[in-house]
Order: sequence, then structure tokens, then C-alpha cells
Amino acid sequence: MAGPNARLDAGSIHASPDGLWSDRAGLLWIETDMSGTQQSSGPFGENQMLAMDVRTGDIRRFFVGPSGQETTGVDMTPNMRTMFVNVQHPQEGRSNDVPWPDGPGTRPRSATVVITKNDGGMIGT
Repeated sequence: MAGPNARLDAGSIHASPDGLWSDRAGLLWIETDMSGTQQSSGPFGENQMLAMDVRTGDIRRFFVGPSGQETTGVDMTPNMRTMFVNVQHPQEGRSNDVPWPDGPGTRPRSATVVITKNDGGMIGT
């Protein structure tokens, strides 16, 4: 996507932004909280977190949570190499999904996901 007049595409389309956070580098992180009916139909998929470059208007999908969850709460270490994202009430209203995060035979639980880059670099670069 290029520039502030660009349209959302398959890598950036989203609905129901619920949380916003700006990191030290100036990226705006957008967390979504769509209802179950929005998640199960239409073009949006599951709740997610997107990163927006406010200088260019580019928006890109960064993180997609497990089904039925709300992506909520984000923070990053001062060196921007580790990000923490909360996943709240996964599988809400969905009985046929494998429970997250522990898999079959367990109950779904909210959790904090820790994200790092494979190369150890700064997140968002």
C-alpha cells in the first residue's frame, strides 16, 4: 500500500479498532475487537493487530490471534526487540475449535504472547 490515499487491501483490511498504541519509532499499532459474527463472516477474518506508518499511511497486518479472541494490550521493551500482546477470551462462542493456547484436552485461556524477530532485530523494522 502506498501513501495516505491508498485503500485497504487483503493485508491491511480490518474492522472495529479497539486499541491504539504508538511505539518509540512512531509506528501506530491498531488492535481490533470484532464481535463473533464479524469474525465468522465477511472479509475481516479474526481479530488482529496492525502496524501503521503515520508518515506514509501504510497499514500492514502484523499479528492475527486465535479464533474468537480479542487482541488487547500491547507493550514493548525499551530496546524494541520484544513485544507483548494480550489475547483475551480465545474461542469465545466457538466449541469446535482446538483450545488455545494449550491444545486438545484443555480449556481456552487468555494469555500474553511474547513476540521477537528471528534475527533479534527491532520490531517494526
